[in-house]
Amino acid sequence: MEISPGPLLQKINSPKDLKKIDRTQLHQLSDELRQYIVDVVSVHGGHFAASLGVVELTVALHYAYNTPYDQLVWDVGHQAYGHKILTGRRDNFNTIRKKDGLSGFPKRAESEYDTFGVGHSSTSISAALGMAMASHYKGEDDRQHVAIIGDGAMTAGEAFEAMNHAGIEKSNLLIILNDNCMSIDPNVGALKEYLTDITTSQTYNRIRDDFWKALGKLPGKTFSRKMVSKIEASLKGMVSKSSNLFESLNIRYFGPIDGHNITKLVDTLQDMKEIPGPKLLHIKTVKGKGFELAEKDQTKWHAPGLFDKITGEIFKKKFDIPQPPKYQDVFGYTIIELAEKNDKIMGVTPAMPSGCSLKYMMEQMPARAFDVGICEQHAVTLSAGMATQGLRVFCNIYSSFMQRAYDQVVHDVALQNLPVIFCLDRAGLVGEDGATHQGAYDIAYMRCIPNMIVSAPMNESELRNLMYTAQLESTKNPFVIRYPRGQAVKADWKTPMKEIPIGKGRKLKDGEEIAILSFGHPGNFAAEAIRDVKQEGLNPAHYDMRFAKPLDEQMLHEVFKKYSKIITVEDGTVVGGFGSAILEFMNQHNYKADVKILGIPDEIIEHASQKQQQQYVGIDAAHIADAIREISKIEVNKLLER
Repeated sequence: MEISPGPLLQKINSPKDLKKIDRTQLHQLSDELRQYIVDVVSVHGGHFAASLGVVELTVALHYAYNTPYDQLVWDVGHQAYGHKILTGRRDNFNTIRKKDGLSGFPKRAESEYDTFGVGHSSTSISAALGMAMASHYKGEDDRQHVAIIGDGAMTAGEAFEAMNHAGIEKSNLLIILNDNCMSIDPNVGALKEYLTDITTSQTYNRIRDDFWKALGKLPGKTFSRKMVSKIEASLKGMVSKSSNLFESLNIRYFGPIDGHNITKLVDTLQDMKEIPGPKLLHIKTVKGKGFELAEKDQTKWHAPGLFDKITGEIFKKKFDIPQPPKYQDVFGYTIIELAEKNDKIMGVTPAMPSGCSLKYMMEQMPARAFDVGICEQHAVTLSAGMATQGLRVFCNIYSSFMQRAYDQVVHDVALQNLPVIFCLDRAGLVGEDGATHQGAYDIAYMRCIPNMIVSAPMNESELRNLMYTAQLESTKNPFVIRYPRGQAVKADWKTPMKEIPIGKGRKLKDGEEIAILSFGHPGNFAAEAIRDVKQEGLNPAHYDMRFAKPLDEQMLHEVFKKYSKIITVEDGTVVGGFGSAILEFMNQHNYKADVKILGIPDEIIEHASQKQQQQYVGIDAAHIADAIREISKIEVNKLLER
């Protein structure tokens, strides 16, 4: 399907072309840019509402600043689609998030306009401040540095740490706070209330407007600039009890202004360039702006998949038979079942109640399930605090986001041996979100921590059983349950729950010569591969290990005494992961065997579909079957070599 940009957008291949457009045409260009995003994303998929909300801001930034010399840092990156289109990537924008296509996030290797790679939130102020300090050191004091951060990302500790530092630097830094009351789900916490107080203070806004009109009548722009800071600071102090948060950090605050008024934005940004030191511009936007359904249901339209841009129908695959649920929904419904029977169970998530499906518990048991905002470190230590009081906390965090709270896992949970239950959603390969979101490392980084239990279910029933086991009073250790993004295995999944002995795997089938040891969901790929090679006379055994720590040593002794060829399969890094644990066991007990480790190699895995990524790293059924064939020939080859 041919998708053509509007007449103005067609002419823009870089911000230099943008600057040739008359200011009076910027509104039309914004409309064309917004429509182009709608046209492409509706057909090809991707993140949606966030970029629509910052169309005018994106145009204004590239119009007012000399990019890429002036540096823009987009926080998270969901909002950077318009930025990509205006910076030479319009014609291949339809490849976004596809294999070998554009990344869904800013990426330094992709464009000189992408000044910093992002995917996890709340890094923009730190990065932009670092760039500004480097520019000052190199004598490039004319260079501008802008961090564009959403109000949801502002809740994270790193954002406050960066502002605290920025306030004592004289670096040329502008923070643009894009306030739309959303991250993916609605924002929570005191910061949201604080921003609302600033935005809705009618007294302040009325007096401020009168103040600016009066300044416009005074002679001499220099006089106005000298006076503006002192007068506006006094004004804020008079009318709002809390509007000095940023200024208390020595960051000059301006706003709030309408983030969809392109003329006002351009004028304001050009004025900002003339003001030295760290400053913050607060803009109000609407996530999903210009697409009515996205404005009304911003969570649903964050990344809706393919849809009809006219009717708003989101296309879902239709099946003749019932389909397995998503692993996240199995978690979401199972924790409610458990909580109904165990009043000590609580749920915690950092800003992902929809993504991890804790939203169901939040709706039914609001006093026992908490969204703490984009604060992974806080989520972990909060859970630890609850655990000291005898509560059983399911702390649900995406695998890649758990990396942000590693010290808290070690220091606040494991060292004190608190039985916090970490449910790591999106473990393994995640598909189109790509490198920044791959859950590749959690097996390795959790397995090395003393006291930690590390488990992975092969299907929905096993997930339910592991959740049941983890919340029992007899379970005394921190407990990791990792599971992948997407569909599970069985449509009839709501099975009775039972305890799994910690550190005990299960033998799925006996075999000859070869044993496959799988960990987690890839065990299903191994089972398919075993079926595929059966007609070739190959008959591997299959063990679902369930636990990477502690290992089922009794089962492993059985395996190494009976089988001379071992294949391990996991959807985690092969460096330090489940396969490494098996090699450590083999070495410790002086076994000898030919071992083939299948998993994510020691490289960054870029965006593609999950199936394409699984094929690339070699953990799909076809590659496991090839590994079975290859390892079965080892003994024959050794005999031939003799």
